[in-house]
Amino acid sequence: MADPALERSSLAARPQPASSLAASLAAELSREDLELLRLLARGLPLEAVARRLHTSERTVRRRIKGICERLGVSASIEAVVWAARRGLV
Repeated sequence: MADPALERSSLAARPQPASSLAASLAAELSREDLELLRLLARGLPLEAVARRLHTSERTVRRRIKGICERLGVSASIEAVVWAARRGLV
């Protein structure tokens, strides 16, 4: 007979499926959005992110604002954390 405490801990350690809302929000993020979030997650400044994406800093700021609006967060760090918690970055 298996130990119930061990079974509970093994179930708790198993990744939980994303909610349908989180899944639909994640689907709204393009490959480019995810790449931008990955670069931000690495701690790169906006100027470096813009260079890597071959665009302007202004465009990067605008894209971050759009990502934040879609995810319902108010700052880029919140968007990065949101994506990291879901294994997207």
